[in-house]
Parts: sequence; C-alpha cells; structure tokens
Amino acid sequence: MSDCIFCKIVDKKIPAKIVYEDDKIMAFEDLNPVGPVHVLIIPKLHIKSLNEVSEENQELISHLMVKVKEIAEKMNVFEDGYRLVANCGELGGQDVGHLHFHLISGRQMQWPPG
Repeated sequence: MSDCIFCKIVDKKIPAKIVYEDDKIMAFEDLNPVGPVHVLIIPKLHIKSLNEVSEENQELISHLMVKVKEIAEKMNVFEDGYRLVANCGELGGQDVGHLHFHLISGRQMQWPPG
C-alpha cells in the first residue's frame, strides 16, 4: 500500500535500522522503544492486522514465527527472555495498519504490562 509506513520501509523509501531481512519478512528497531531491545517484525506482504490473517498466508505467518527465535538470538535476548506482542485494532493499541509484532527485552517484563 502506497501510504503505509511499513510498506515504505520494506520498499526502502524510508530508512530503518534493519536487524533481519529475508524475502518474506523484515525486522527493524522501533523508533519509540519501550525497552532496551525493541524490534518490530513485519511480513513484507501488506496484511492490515491479525484480523486479516487467513489460510492463504498461513505459510508466511508460520515463517515469521519461526524466525522470531533467530531474531531474538541476533539481538542477544534469546537466553534471558523476551516478550512478543501483536496489537490488533484501535482498542488493542494498533497504531500502524500493517501487521507487526513487537519483540521487547533487555529489562524485567511485568504482568500486567506496566
């Protein structure tokens, strides 16, 4: 989508600190981190939210989930632990209309989040 900020990052029209990329997904540092490590992991295919995930793109989503471990290892948080968050819709806190997962670590996570 031409007006999607994450699609523009995928197309390299907007710079980002990319920490992982392959032909299906991309991971880059969040501009407003809530922890010492805060990476956004996105499919390159524009999927608006979790509500739009379908059987047609289950292989893509599976690939993304498998790569989370590799990205956590690359960010040196695999052993100590991390939180993976996906917000869905306005009330869920989704502020960019492109499916994305937040990998957050580097400090003790609380529940409920604080």
